[in-house]
Amino acid sequence: MTSKNLNALLIKVKQLIPPLSADFHKGQAGRICVIGGSEEYTGAPYFSSMAALRIANLMVYPYMRTSEKNYSQTPQQITTKVAELFPRMHVIVVGPGLSRDKLMQECARGIITKAKEKDLAIVLDADALFLVQNHPDVVKNYKKAVLTPNVNEFKRLCEALNVGFDESQKGGTAQRLSQALGGVTIVQKGKVDVISNEEQTLCCDIPGGLKRCGGQGDILSGVIATFLAWGKAYQAGLWEHDQSITASEIPLLASFAGCKIVRECSRVAFEKFGRATQTSDILKELGSVFQKDFER
Repeated sequence: MTSKNLNALLIKVKQLIPPLSADFHKGQAGRICVIGGSEEYTGAPYFSSMAALRIANLMVYPYMRTSEKNYSQTPQQITTKVAELFPRMHVIVVGPGLSRDKLMQECARGIITKAKEKDLAIVLDADALFLVQNHPDVVKNYKKAVLTPNVNEFKRLCEALNVGFDESQKGGTAQRLSQALGGVTIVQKGKVDVISNEEQTLCCDIPGGLKRCGGQGDILSGVIATFLAWGKAYQAGLWEHDQSITASEIPLLASFAGCKIVRECSRVAFEKFGRATQTSDILKELGSVFQKDFER
């Protein structure tokens, strides 16, 4: 990506960010719900949530449980309980640490359906992509959905949707996958992050750290969700602006911003700690990188 194109994108992204104002109240600029975690995987939703918390706010509700054994609530009851939160939410993240447990997958499917009914933006990562792989209709044609597959998840999604995978044509493949899913936004994570909807493709080739830490994708899902929430506030006219960004542009811009920030955080953390870099080190860089990119 040329510096001219990057600058143009950053100018657009900056328009989505609410100004810091004493006139705003808690939650007005966006509320995010992270659906994830399981008995096996507890760290993933933490990193996704904390990424949002660094630039937004967070509450925790322990509703979902893996396995129906010794657990009295049905998937429908759990889905209904979680969906009670949705009138207060603007974005949900589904998948970090969710597991492929049958009950958890069934709950996630119901929760996504309820979120769509409330017109919420949805970020799907990790085991939520396994759900999409087996049940594409859960997000098909829902253009407020953002999918963030890694290389293996991307290949499996392409196979499930009969989209030919071509390693040499990443942008084209991501766009075809988006088209097969009815225009959802695809964030194909890799050496270069490819962000695509059915009409447009962006590439984020900003250097990241050389150590790939587990949990980095969870941070990405939280940052993308934050920008989507701000996009909702932008559309609602929370602050004065020229309304030049269309609703269809917001998922693409939010995804690009998330990729740029997380890659830069990864690089800065790696420059400090090298092989000893941990996911928590990347998380700690969010504030300074965000300030450098968007608030100076």
